[in-house]
Amino acid sequence: MVVIVFRSRLREGVAPEIAKVGVRMYELASAMPGFRSYKDFVAEDGENVSIIEFESIEDVDAWRDHPEHKEAQRRGRAAFFSEYLIQVCTPLRERSFQS
Repeated sequence: MVVIVFRSRLREGVAPEIAKVGVRMYELASAMPGFRSYKDFVAEDGENVSIIEFESIEDVDAWRDHPEHKEAQRRGRAAFFSEYLIQVCTPLRERSFQS
């Protein structure tokens, strides 16, 4: 499994438009081979964090290079994000508990 942590801050006034783009990106990503999950969080200080899981690095690379995703990346840098950080990680250990 590969985990992508996407941390970002939005520019003022872009929330309605980026929400539309986000819905489309989820539609595309969730249809990609190897997609496992996607979750979004917003911190009290306004930072957004998305956690995305894919089966393999090849699946992540295919998503990164998807033409519509590439255009969304370009648009994000030009219009939506004031900053972001993307970390591509592989878990060293995994534990779970369910009651």
